[in-house]
Amino acid sequence: MVQWVVGKLLGGEMASANLIIVLLVGTAVGALVGLGLGGIITHPLYLAIVAGLIAIIVAGIVRNTIMTRTAFDPDVSRVPFMVLVYAAIASLAGSAAAVEIDHASGLVSPVWIGTMAGLISAVLMALLMITYHMTPPPPPKRR
Repeated sequence: MVQWVVGKLLGGEMASANLIIVLLVGTAVGALVGLGLGGIITHPLYLAIVAGLIAIIVAGIVRNTIMTRTAFDPDVSRVPFMVLVYAAIASLAGSAAAVEIDHASGLVSPVWIGTMAGLISAVLMALLMITYHMTPPPPPKRR
């Protein structure tokens, strides 16, 4: 039931494409930010926060650009600004989680921190997109 509601409201058959775009772009941008800023920002938490924020901003822009060109319903083709604001706030938690995963795994790499920050922040943004577009099912009809 939830899949039907989310699929119908998040762009029909394009619901999976929406989520895949956000996850792939967020992860790739996070890795690139970690690679590019790893020598400049030496504190892992600050690097993760910057990578997570940039990753979800770019993922939102790319998703909006692609979906406005392919979506049939203009109402669901764009991520609302409020979802991006909430995702930016949630990316702080995702970035902190990326640093904790980095410490637990023993891998000390700015690219790894950026990748994980971008991925976790993109997952949180995808969850916020689903929650925003999900509506409760219609009440049962009374006889």
